[in-house]
Amino acid sequence: MPESSSVNHLVRITNCLQTILELEPQLEKLEHGNSLLDEFAVLKSFLEKIDKVDLSEADVERIETATVNFLKELQAPLAQAKARAKKKRRLQ
Repeated sequence: MPESSSVNHLVRITNCLQTILELEPQLEKLEHGNSLLDEFAVLKSFLEKIDKVDLSEADVERIETATVNFLKELQAPLAQAKARAKKKRRLQ
């Protein structure tokens, strides 16, 4: 695999993982968010070792698709949590 392709794969995967990890504070507020947070340790560990993993274009595309789907799945629960927090602040 050419070096530039490998670097491109690494950057794309790192972006996906960092995008998910940035949601950690928001997931802590979700009802079932703690179960997802347990998986964050695995993601963080993988991110630390990502440069040692040989990734194909298909692998990268699969992870990008999974990331997009994960973010879509979280839209409604995160929006509901935000609305509850806003309502709670108004009542105080």
